[in-house]
Amino acid sequence: MKKNEQYHSHFQTAGILKGIFLILLLGFSIQTFAAPVPKRIITLSGALTETVDALGLGKSIVAVDITSIYPAYVNSLPKVSKNRSVSAEGLISFNPDLVLAPEGSVSKEIAYQLTAAGIKLITIKQEYSAGGAVSFIKAVAAALQVPQKGEVLARQTQARIAKAVATIKRTNKLPKVLFIYARGTGVMLVAGQHTNIDAVITLAGGKNAAQGFDNFKPYTTEALIEANPDVILMFDFGLSSLGGEDAVLKMPGVAGTTAGKNKRIVQMDAGLLTNFSVRLDQAVTRLNKHLQ
Repeated sequence: MKKNEQYHSHFQTAGILKGIFLILLLGFSIQTFAAPVPKRIITLSGALTETVDALGLGKSIVAVDITSIYPAYVNSLPKVSKNRSVSAEGLISFNPDLVLAPEGSVSKEIAYQLTAAGIKLITIKQEYSAGGAVSFIKAVAAALQVPQKGEVLARQTQARIAKAVATIKRTNKLPKVLFIYARGTGVMLVAGQHTNIDAVITLAGGKNAAQGFDNFKPYTTEALIEANPDVILMFDFGLSSLGGEDAVLKMPGVAGTTAGKNKRIVQMDAGLLTNFSVRLDQAVTRLNKHLQ
C-alpha cells in the first residue's frame, strides 16, 4: 500500500471512531440530562391511578384520591382527602415529586403552593372517546417520563378497543339507556349529552335516552316518563343507595317505562364504566352484554 493510501485509510478509520465516540457521548448526555422517572406519585383520579399502574409505576404511587379503587391494592393506599376536594397541605405531607391531576381539578392557589414546595404538578385533559383513551395513556406516560412504555400500552389498548367495538352488533333500533346517578333519594342526577356516560353508552351500542341537554341535571319523574328508556343504568353503589332493584322499580314513574315493565335495571362498577383508559374495551363489552 502506498503512503498516501495508508494515510487516507488511517484518516477514514479515525473519522469513523470519532463519529462513534460522538454518538456515544450524545447518548450519554441525553440520558444524563433527561428528567428522572418520578419515585413518589400522587394520582387524583381513578383513570390516572389505573393508567400509572398499567405503565408499571404502581409501586411509586404514595397516595390517591377517593375515586381510585382499581387495582385492588389501591384501596390500601392513603387517601389525600375524604371527598373530592384536596388541600396543598394534604398533598405536600406525602412528600411527592409528582402530582397528577385531571385538568381543572386543582385550583391556581394549590398549584402555586405545590410549585413553591418544589413539587411538580401535571394536569391532564381527558376526552371521552376511543381516541381520547389512547391519547390519555400517552399523556400520562409522557408525564411519567416513560414515553416508550406509553406508545406500547397505547397501541395495545387501541387494538383491544377496536376489537371490542367491531364485535358489538349494532341494529337500526338501538336500546335507549337512561343513566341515573344516585346517592340515596336526596341526590339523583341524569346524564345528558357530552358526558363520559353518554360516550360509553354509544360505544356499547346503545343510545342515551336523555337528549336535549349537556352534562348532568336533576332527576325528575316527568323527565323519566318523557325519556321512556328501554334500560335504566346505574352505578353499583347508586343502586344500593336506593335500596336495590326492587326499590328502583317502585319509584314513581318507573313502572310506566319500557325499562320498568321489563325490569331492565343494570348496575355497573363506576370506575370501569367511566375511566376511559386502559380498560375501556372491558367497559364497552360488559355494558353491551347488559344491553342485549
